[in-house]
Amino acid sequence: MEQVNKVAYTIAATAKGGRGGRTTSEDGSVDVELGKPGSKKANPETLFAAGYAACFNGALNMVASQEDVDTTESQVTADVTFGETDSGFGLAVDIVALIPGVDDAQAQELVEKAHQACPYSKATRGNIEVTVSGKAA
Repeated sequence: MEQVNKVAYTIAATAKGGRGGRTTSEDGSVDVELGKPGSKKANPETLFAAGYAACFNGALNMVASQEDVDTTESQVTADVTFGETDSGFGLAVDIVALIPGVDDAQAQELVEKAHQACPYSKATRGNIEVTVSGKAA
């Protein structure tokens, strides 16, 4: 297990009422009424998808900058699936990155490197199925 040796940031969020309740962050930047999937309200999977997409896009920008590739206009979508597994309920994630200015092969290479660097990818590795694909935009 990888440990955090030097803290860069810490934030807490609190949920009350489960899927039909509310979640808030301690800094007030998140205050969301929650609903079950399909209710047109945010749910844990919605929040996870948004966080993963943003984190992965940041990792993509970092690894691309190391290769002098500009990915600031890239778009990352994290498609989160929630459903039954052999042991109860679980998640799966399909990440697609659209990257302008590169071909499909380079896009795929960049997303594979981003998948190794992304903290969300590190946290989910070996726990849930995550697929990544990069495409020229």
